[in-house]
Amino acid sequence: MNYDVVVTCAVTGAGDTTGQSPHVPVTPKDIAAAAIEAAKAGAAIVHIHVRDPETGKGSRDPKLFKEVVDRVRDSDTDVVINLTAGMGGDWVPSREDPALPGPGTDMISAEERLAHVRECLPEICSLDCGTLNFGNGNEIYISTPPMLREMAAITKDWGVKPELEVFELGHIRFATQMIHEGLIEEPAIFQICLGIPWGADQSVDTMKAMKDHLPHGANWAGFGISRMQMPMAATAVAMGGNVRVGLEDNIYLDRGVLATNGQLVTRVVEILERMGARALSPQEARTKLRLRGAE
Repeated sequence: MNYDVVVTCAVTGAGDTTGQSPHVPVTPKDIAAAAIEAAKAGAAIVHIHVRDPETGKGSRDPKLFKEVVDRVRDSDTDVVINLTAGMGGDWVPSREDPALPGPGTDMISAEERLAHVRECLPEICSLDCGTLNFGNGNEIYISTPPMLREMAAITKDWGVKPELEVFELGHIRFATQMIHEGLIEEPAIFQICLGIPWGADQSVDTMKAMKDHLPHGANWAGFGISRMQMPMAATAVAMGGNVRVGLEDNIYLDRGVLATNGQLVTRVVEILERMGARALSPQEARTKLRLRGAE
């Protein structure tokens, strides 16, 4: 059981959810406002993607990230900023020739995937620790070992701590190897990502199996998607981990009731408090996770 819980709110993501809920933020102003709302509700960390303001689709434009980060930093909250570094790994094979990229492909180098991180220098950025069949189409998310080693070395040099996002056991195995190679400073931060097609399933047994394979002393959080968001949050706390909620992973507060980020954070804080735990402040989270600016 974890009695001192770091709550992360993933405020928007890059998925096709903007047409499903009016609460999913799109513009930099709205994404920043959602991050501030989540912080005031009890989130110590905000996990940030950005979207094209015109189309609502996920973007990796450093200018959009910079505007969001500046707005959050200029606010009356000291929330920890965690930027995604997962954009730019999408491969969709051409139907005519699977050896060639088809429509929807967005593949860039390891260094390019970190352009916005270099610009903003957040406390944390996420590293998706392996390749994955993504969704029911032909999309493959690609992060090869050389790419990940390069990204880990770069972020270490910048003083940005990676959050190691793992979608199945092989990802944990490789992330642990990077720790052994000295590319990731200990204690490492892991995010156990469950329910995303087609990574690990979202169940108590799956979370326990993945948690049991983490290196000794690692800090970790876990999350589920859609209606399993809160059950998996409670499971993570009971197993000694931290939690993540937010509109990136689930757009509903209750059956048929669309949520805001602030409402999801409020709900998970209520759950963990009823379990006898408490949500840490941003500064307490920095200390626990040994981030830049920790006391």
